[in-house]
Amino acid sequence: MTRLTTTEARREFSAIVNRAAFGKERLVVHRRGKDLVAVVPVEDLILLESLEDALDLEDARKALADPKNRKRIPWERVKSELGL
Repeated sequence: MTRLTTTEARREFSAIVNRAAFGKERLVVHRRGKDLVAVVPVEDLILLESLEDALDLEDARKALADPKNRKRIPWERVKSELGL
């Protein structure tokens, strides 16, 4: 995985996007040695999001199966408390 400073990333932004999009390369941008962001191919992002969704679904199923979670909260109350 390639690491670039923020200055390099700014200067070479177009090339970095092309490297990720067409070369399927993963690049990390850092400032003062601290990693800040990653530029990754969109396929990697889609995979990451699907993994997160699968984990969320697993957690939800576990919560629903737990007898301690049988107390239901009306949807209108949830919306009201969240200001929706």
